[in-house]
Amino acid sequence: MKAVILAGGLGTRLSEETIMKPKPMVEVGGMPVIWHIMKNYAAYDVRDFIILGGYKSHIIKEFFRDYMMRFSSVRFEMRDQKMEILESSSEEWSVTVLNTGETTNTGGRLLRAREHIGDDPFFFTYGDGVSNVNFNELKQEHEKSGVAVTLTAVQPPGRFGALSFAEDPRLIAQFQEKPQGDGAWINGGFFMVNPEAIDTISGDAIAWEEQPLRMLAENKQLGAYRHRGFWQSMDTLRDKQYLESLWDQGNAPWKVW
Repeated sequence: MKAVILAGGLGTRLSEETIMKPKPMVEVGGMPVIWHIMKNYAAYDVRDFIILGGYKSHIIKEFFRDYMMRFSSVRFEMRDQKMEILESSSEEWSVTVLNTGETTNTGGRLLRAREHIGDDPFFFTYGDGVSNVNFNELKQEHEKSGVAVTLTAVQPPGRFGALSFAEDPRLIAQFQEKPQGDGAWINGGFFMVNPEAIDTISGDAIAWEEQPLRMLAENKQLGAYRHRGFWQSMDTLRDKQYLESLWDQGNAPWKVW
């Protein structure tokens, strides 16, 4: 089974990092966030990846081109201009990086990848968010529902701490740091998609989150898998620093491998 990953946007809200690299290549724990996403899929035996590149996609290509060298022991015979790989710990992945255009929208990128996807259902996600979604359960829910697309719904935590006041308004009765949000379910960005759903996309300018998903919902072809575990997007420098802190503390809930 394939996993298709969006990796072509500008990432303007994380411009401190994305001025030099595409957003999925921003590092958490010394590795690009897209690597973390792929490691999660691989933990569920998903090892065939299609990356939909655009902005600075050459950096993504260079990362995978040099991946084996990065994690290998090598011997260089300088005089003979030879190199020998002594030991390698590379991944058992097949990675296709497509240049889908710098200004193409999310739906348009998926449309451009249609011929590479094939005829089987596939996973689809963004290259800037991590989670401990159980992809086996997502797949089972998708197959059971019989819809064209299953969306992972999540409830993000509140951004700020919440206060409860005592009867005396000068006193705080309870404080909760980053409580659960207002209970609303949102698009968590991890999809299971039947290839025919791509037919709802008419061109490069179409956002997957708008016309296609609305059309599928109206036709009762958009299902939901409710994920109550960890989920975090990496939209801002604050988000990146939060993920870094979890990784550095050895408490990264998305690390299921």
